[in-house]
Amino acid sequence: QVQLVESGGGLVQAGGSLRLSCAASGRTFSRYAMGWFRQAPGKEREFVAAIRWSGGSTYYADSVKGRFTISRDNAKNTVYLQMNNLKPEDTAVYYCAADPGGRARERVAWYDYWGQGTQVTVSS
Repeated sequence: QVQLVESGGGLVQAGGSLRLSCAASGRTFSRYAMGWFRQAPGKEREFVAAIRWSGGSTYYADSVKGRFTISRDNAKNTVYLQMNNLKPEDTAVYYCAADPGGRARERVAWYDYWGQGTQVTVSS
């Protein structure tokens, strides 16, 4: 069992940066792939980024490539999402999720554990 708690969301102007954190409980965190997803009002939840257990392999949605960076610190049971050059279309609730299968890809169904989400609002 893994419990996830996101933090770091907020209001930022376009072009600004935010760093999201996701703290995980559970001894098996380091074995799981981790992902970040987002959901804007009236839209489906969409994949943002994912990282394998070792941190050596990452995967990004085309919409955030070159602007967002996912990383993890297994010693701290924490995964991060550094978001730079934010755009108004990045506004959404951001969720972290854990994939016990270690796949680190975009399929929502592969992620068994989810956090409660943190709001990111980017003003123009």
